[in-house]
Amino acid sequence: MEQKIIITPKTKVLELIENYPQLEEVLIQYAPAFKNLKNPVLRRTVAKIATLQQAAAIGNVKVEELVNRLRKEVGQEFLTAESGGGYNYVKPAWFAIDKVTQQLNASEMLAVGEHPVNQVISDLNNLGGDTIYLLIAPFLTAPLIDKATSLGFRHWVNQVSSEEFHIYFSRG
Repeated sequence: MEQKIIITPKTKVLELIENYPQLEEVLIQYAPAFKNLKNPVLRRTVAKIATLQQAAAIGNVKVEELVNRLRKEVGQEFLTAESGGGYNYVKPAWFAIDKVTQQLNASEMLAVGEHPVNQVISDLNNLGGDTIYLLIAPFLTAPLIDKATSLGFRHWVNQVSSEEFHIYFSRG
């Protein structure tokens, strides 16, 4: 009858909550950063492309703990431990505050229902060779970091508070 998905770190957030609507509240309870799923713009954009591995990074939780909590809710067997991310939280040697030549506060765009991904990628593509771009966001923008990394940019995540992340990008 119903063919439900098997929950893994690669499961897309939107696919998860479409197959298991009750898990949206579990995600929000497990990591308050997931309350952003209530934003229709983020739900249509980020949740559509973000994996649970990326969502775990956004929520600052271990991916295996998140996946196993969700699996427990729907009666699936637990996963064994897997790697959880690959986002750089250690200040890199290439970073110097005086090299930051451009910045965008994504909070302002999100507040008016816009998604910053196209603006950020456009800005990064125009970034000078030895300069740094600063993205200020209310959560870890894991899918955006992954996209920038795939385009050859390196990053550093500086978590200022639970609701403010400074993500620095430079050419790799």
